This record gives sequence, structure tokens and C-alpha cells, in this order.
Amino acid sequence: MKLIVGLGNPGAKYEKNRHNVGFMALDRIASDHGFGPWRARFQGEVSEGRLGQERVVLLKPATFMNLSGQSVGEAMRYLKIEPGDVIVLHDELDLAPGKVRLKLGGGHAGHNGLRSIHQHIGETYRRMRIGIGHPGHKDRVAGYVLSDFAKAEENGLDDLLRGISDGAEALAAGDDARVMNAVAARVSPARNSGPRPAAPPSAGAPVAKPAPAKKDATPPETPAKPETLSDRLRALGERFR
Repeated sequence: MKLIVGLGNPGAKYEKNRHNVGFMALDRIASDHGFGPWRARFQGEVSEGRLGQERVVLLKPATFMNLSGQSVGEAMRYLKIEPGDVIVLHDELDLAPGKVRLKLGGGHAGHNGLRSIHQHIGETYRRMRIGIGHPGHKDRVAGYVLSDFAKAEENGLDDLLRGISDGAEALAAGDDARVMNAVAARVSPARNSGPRPAAPPSAGAPVAKPAPAKKDATPPETPAKPETLSDRLRALGERFR
């Protein structure tokens, strides 16, 4: 059995915050893979299902970010699993948006949700770091993580969440390389290099010649001036001279 934990803060106020990208990823996995309905348990919300051969419990702690470890620890004890069976999905300031990284163990790097989990179960759990980018200065971090994703980021975020969901079965199985490939296929799909050049004519094929330029039409002749009676008499006189 695997316990996959998404980190975030409960309530509509925080629903679209960058800090809640872990919740968002779990919602997409549950929806795409036919998990059961969310229900209150372990000081949070859980949804149960299967990813490949693994039975999986998805957990969204409702303790607020700083106390996430309470919920995770309670779920672990009830399910009788080890820290190595826990996978935590969380936002990561030090990765650009659209990037993910997987790791086992390590420090919490100042992330309050991870700090709380460390205190309750230690550090030997797996984690998926989901990039949200950095605001540029540490004084702006608190406001940045608690702000919503910008409108311009929504398409990229949707691709990222779909990629994580595509790789969920591999995530539960511990196949990190396949997870990364699934994300990359959504975030950076192969693109055509452009329209193909026209094929050259085959040997011996007739080559169309350009049409000759049209010559200007010959201007019409100026009509002769009508002959008058005096002209005719003058001409007759010339004949008898």
C-alpha cells in the first residue's frame, strides 16, 4: 500500500494558491484514475483506489500547512506503513514552473509542510517537488506562495497536472524515470520543425515554362477624314490637265 500526500491549505480561500499545487495534483489523480469519493479521515480528506498493482490512499491534510505532519503521522500509524511507503507532493520555489523533481529523503529546505512531516515521521519518505518559481526576493515569498496562479499560467499548470496524473501509476511503482517522461510528454511535447519543403521535380519530368508576356495591342488606326465635294472637283480637274 502507498500513501500519497498532497500538501496545501484547506478552504476555498486557498484553493487556487501556488502553495496548494499538491492538493491540485491529488484532485487530478483521483479524477483521472477513478478513485472513490473524498471523505473526512486522519485530520484531512482521503480518497482510495488503485494505481496499477498498488492499493493507494490519497491524503489532503486539513490541519493547514504548518501542521501537515499530524495528519500524515496518524494515517501512517493506522495503515501500518513505513515512511518509505509515503510519497509527498508539494510546491517548490527553487524549481521553475512546469518542472518536477523526485527524491528520497533529504532536508525540508524551509518548507513548513515538510518541516512538520519531518517532525512526525522523519525524513526517509519520497517526495515530488513541483516547481512554482521564485518571486525574486525572500521577503516576497510568503505573499507569493499564498497568491493564486496567474491567468497566463493556467494552461501550463493544466499540462503539468495532467502529466503528473499520467505518471501516477509509475509514481506508485517507484519508477521515477517513467514519471518524468510522462510529465515531459505533456509539458514539452514534440513539435514539428515547420512545413516540409516542396519536393524537387523528378528527372525527365516536363517543366512548365512561364507564359510569354503579352504585347500591347496595336492601337486602332485613326479613321480617314470624309471626302468633301470640293475635294472631288479638285481631283477631277487634276486628271484633265
